[in-house]
Amino acid sequence: MAFDENNAQRIRTYLQHKESDFFEKKMFGGIVFMVDNKLCCGTRIDKQIGENLLLCRIDDKAYAKAIERDDVLPMPNAERPMKNYIFVTENGWQKSQDLAFWLELCLEFNPFAKASKKK
Repeated sequence: MAFDENNAQRIRTYLQHKESDFFEKKMFGGIVFMVDNKLCCGTRIDKQIGENLLLCRIDDKAYAKAIERDDVLPMPNAERPMKNYIFVTENGWQKSQDLAFWLELCLEFNPFAKASKKK
């Protein structure tokens, strides 16, 4: 599990400032932040490109706009990208206002996101 602690702390601080009910979980090769028991966002260091990535779970409309950007990658799945999940490369979230933009999209979608099935 590789992630930059400083970037994880930036996300924690933002979620605390928003008074979000969240907890952390190691997942997808990094750390994710579960808001209201649903995956909201996360961060990891991608071994192939050597960059800190921000994982965002966003709605369909935001996804369609985001995926056109140069600093956004689809989250791969076996045959096709995972619906509503993107990775934002370092250039797209190193500034505080950029991080806030992405995390707001995540928090706006969270009430509508499906929770994973309990095992």
